[in-house]
Amino acid sequence: MLQGYAPDLVVRIGYYAIGIAVVCLLIIAAILIFVPPIYGWPDAVAASIAWVLPIALLASFIAPGFRLALKDRKAEGRLVQGQLVGASSVSTSMGLGMLMVQTRGGVEQFLVPPARLKQVPGNQVNVVLTVTPNLRHVRSVGVMGQRVVGRVEPAVPPVMKRLQQLPVITPVALALAAVIGDDAVALSPIPNQLIHASLAILVGAALGAAVYGISFFLQRRMMTEVQAMVPKG
Repeated sequence: MLQGYAPDLVVRIGYYAIGIAVVCLLIIAAILIFVPPIYGWPDAVAASIAWVLPIALLASFIAPGFRLALKDRKAEGRLVQGQLVGASSVSTSMGLGMLMVQTRGGVEQFLVPPARLKQVPGNQVNVVLTVTPNLRHVRSVGVMGQRVVGRVEPAVPPVMKRLQQLPVITPVALALAAVIGDDAVALSPIPNQLIHASLAILVGAALGAAVYGISFFLQRRMMTEVQAMVPKG
């Protein structure tokens, strides 16, 4: 998910994620201390389970990139040289463009900050990239040869912007839906503790699954729209 971004940025995001995880752990501890005397242990456990989901999502999305970013901060960038195949200031990753290069191993795609694509022309030239070994962040782009044809950037369609935002919005919405649904039921005055706790978990899981299903449907629909914009050869 964090491939192509600068290691320093990914490390900062990792530190923010650790802070959010610590807050979630403190909330879990507070629930297990204060809720049992009022609603009982089953409800307290059910209410605290939902707060494990944000930690799990952060661990799955951020932790792998965070580890790679720590390695890339000290690693030497590798040089990639080849013929320019295509370039675009927009991609499916928020804030990154795309560069396609024909190398000896075939056509390789790189996610590149749009500011580094300004010097890339529209004609076929040789380019030299400096790329980090793990996150494949492009530190520099060099152009070899004459810049004959200027590169024309088409307007970015609104569907592309929404597609970029979806991977960020989905886990946030999923975690919020699960936490609000679970805790709202867990802290409601329902007499039977076991039924109360089971209902809280079911509601949280159902809302989380609903958000995931809606996100999956929207992503497929947006991808279909984007593919329809690609000129047929």
